[in-house]
Amino acid sequence: MLWAGRMRLGTFRILLMLVHTSAACEFGPFPYSVTGIVCRMTKPAALLLNQETAQVIQAAFRNAKFPNITGERSMRLLGKVAYGLTNIQVNDLSIEQSEVELKEDDAIHIAIKNVTAFFKGTLTYGYAGAWFLQLFHSVDFEIESSIDLQINTKLMCQKDHVAADASDCYLTFHKLALHLQGEKEPGWLKQLFTDFISFTLKLVLKSEVCNEINFLAQMLANFVHDLAANFVQDEDISVDISLASVPLIKANYLESHHKGLVLYKNYSDVFSDSVFSPSLLTESRMLYFWLSEHTLNALASAAFLDKRLVLTIRGEKLQALFEVEDTEAQRKAVQMIFQGTSYNDSVAKVWSLAHPQISLQPEGTVVKSLVAVDVSIFPPGEEPLMVLYMEKEIMVTIQAAYVEKKLILRPLDSRIEFKVFKCTADPSGNDPSIRNFLQTIISVVGIPEVISRMEPALTSLMNSKGLNLFEIRNPEIITRKGYIIVQLDFSFPNHLLLDFLEKTL
Repeated sequence: MLWAGRMRLGTFRILLMLVHTSAACEFGPFPYSVTGIVCRMTKPAALLLNQETAQVIQAAFRNAKFPNITGERSMRLLGKVAYGLTNIQVNDLSIEQSEVELKEDDAIHIAIKNVTAFFKGTLTYGYAGAWFLQLFHSVDFEIESSIDLQINTKLMCQKDHVAADASDCYLTFHKLALHLQGEKEPGWLKQLFTDFISFTLKLVLKSEVCNEINFLAQMLANFVHDLAANFVQDEDISVDISLASVPLIKANYLESHHKGLVLYKNYSDVFSDSVFSPSLLTESRMLYFWLSEHTLNALASAAFLDKRLVLTIRGEKLQALFEVEDTEAQRKAVQMIFQGTSYNDSVAKVWSLAHPQISLQPEGTVVKSLVAVDVSIFPPGEEPLMVLYMEKEIMVTIQAAYVEKKLILRPLDSRIEFKVFKCTADPSGNDPSIRNFLQTIISVVGIPEVISRMEPALTSLMNSKGLNLFEIRNPEIITRKGYIIVQLDFSFPNHLLLDFLEKTL
């Protein structure tokens, strides 16, 4: 099983190399024009994530596949001495310090200092005379090393996704001591083989560890992409997070720009008029997400096409909706509409008749929609009867917040305009009392009721993608004309990376 796992990893490394060398991304002269989503991670977030670097480095050392080292040297009096180091593996590892620096338009520079690593294996050696060669001595060995690592990771576009290239990797050895059979005191055998193999061993360690680090960097980039792609997908609705331009590395932040096109069955989404500019985002928070008005509009359209914008209300919810006011006029209107039928034998259905239109403004998210409502009663022993049907255009401004891992939607001002009105209690439609009553319950109770249903549904959807695993601090949802900004500070869930490494390696 271990051999099969290594074969799979080796094959995957070859595939990664082929993709890395063959894939290319082409962007137009104005890449920001097709930008629907932007992610900016500032230096404080990079410093936080760098704390997890130790896990990646440990995995790189642990999973590096060190080849056998063989050699032969001529020695005076002894003739030729041949040696071989086999079964090389990491026995213990500790990291003292890790630092990260963002190099403008270049790379993410990670300096890992004082990595103490112990390698173990078997040393086989013998003497070659003029007429024969004999290898007949084998001893266990341990190599004690002290190493500094320098890794310069470049971000690039590969098959329209963010890819990491950590091939610019250097190991500096401060100590490389060979111990034979646990013996710590220097002896002629130890001195002999230390001189022979130290240079070759350094090259092998550098090559294999750096290759493994580069492999893990690419795997982690793919992991983050898959995590993000899963977050913006629910059943048949998804968002294309392909890159719209080459990722940026600045002195104080990393930034990636994505197309943000909504994908849904045969629904075709096109976007080429983005208002994004890097100046719209600041550097005071750890993480920023910029979303265009177009992306939110397209998501609303996909939700409409997928028949998700439908709400059914019955029983106590229906009673609370129609008995918002305990007045004579309210009681009379309810009696006329429901004709004495119990709320438990009645049902109200609310649905969107057309694609909702979303407009992002400084005061909030403005949603405009043509909505239909019908109320039906089910008198015992009689056929169901629709007693009320209306179509109305509603425009409501909503402010959003994320508090205690819950999405909060707060409706502000709303406007309602009746387009169609049919009521069995008022066939002519000339009775203003019923219409005024309905106008009141729609604005005072109906809209808040719909929004209150959306809050837990959207919160549950986000939590199903793992958002609740992060400790998010002081999140802000800011709307401006044509776009929305989500900015926050966070703590990284440690087990997320550990789980990924364990499943992958």
